[in-house]
Amino acid sequence: MSVVWLAGETYRRVDYESEADLETSILEVQHRLFGPNRFYLDVKSKIGTKGSIQNIPDGYLLDLSGLKPRLYVVENELEIHDPLRHIAVQILQFSLSFEGERLGVKKVLVRALEKRPEIRKACEEFAARGQFRNVDHLLEHLVESPFAALVIIDAIPENLENVLHKKFNFDVEVLELVRYENKGGVRAYGFEPFLEQVLGEPLSSDRSGPASLTPDDIDTIVVPARVEGFQEVFLGEHRWYTVRIHGSVRPQIKYIAAYQVVPIQAITHFARVKSIEPWQDSGKFVVNFDEPAKPIGPIPLVRGGTIKAPMAPRYTIYERLIKAKNLDELFGVEPPKKADAAHSS
Repeated sequence: MSVVWLAGETYRRVDYESEADLETSILEVQHRLFGPNRFYLDVKSKIGTKGSIQNIPDGYLLDLSGLKPRLYVVENELEIHDPLRHIAVQILQFSLSFEGERLGVKKVLVRALEKRPEIRKACEEFAARGQFRNVDHLLEHLVESPFAALVIIDAIPENLENVLHKKFNFDVEVLELVRYENKGGVRAYGFEPFLEQVLGEPLSSDRSGPASLTPDDIDTIVVPARVEGFQEVFLGEHRWYTVRIHGSVRPQIKYIAAYQVVPIQAITHFARVKSIEPWQDSGKFVVNFDEPAKPIGPIPLVRGGTIKAPMAPRYTIYERLIKAKNLDELFGVEPPKKADAAHSS
């Protein structure tokens, strides 16, 4: 049993009694769980063509955090369900129902926004800032975009993400939401905010503008590496393994860069990606290089800077990687300055 100790209080992990219980917790923490400018629509309506496959998703996540809007069909699950026979089948059926009647999905979203005027207002403001004539045009774009799914679960089985990667060629994100409780019945939750590792967003709800990067932009992953592993694997085997890579960006990763930890504390090499494959049954992946890694920079950590030393994979775009002179420029909000000869060679 997991235990959290906080200011003299002990919080013990508490299992969810049902999927409905999990959904109640999602609603309780939704603003922190999903982050700024993402809106959870807790609406359960049948989608799909009559006489064919029809399903009822648990909800929808409307992502207006970047320059490009995204829609995720949400499946809330408990770990006790088999990841292949139940969760994967549900996601597959959702995708078929979604693609079979996109107009029906749009009608579901229209009705949901009628009941949530604050979210409709956010959609109106987003449409006014971008390339959309109105909310109707925005929703039409969302349902015509490629299908994407979000699974929210109480504990991620080791092989769940590998199963989803092997079975589907569309985006599937997985979020773990763990509940804790003290003797007085006060609850606490453990989770990694949605796409926080991908976009490097702060855990804050006061950002009103779009993110500097969106999942659609990302094409590069930066991994922390110790000296031994870097020399033996990154340079010696032309690959890097046991990496967790988010489903929203995995298909578009074209480059990998290595941040060497203490004492070097800098990105020193990068390589073009040949393939990304599941790594055993770990739920993580191996990134195979198309060619031996090449030197870059170095792109050092700034002492006292705004960006901390990467402790887990981080994401960026190749254009930033080759132009940045330090990690603050690479991962910061402001775009890096023009590349100099050393970086562009």
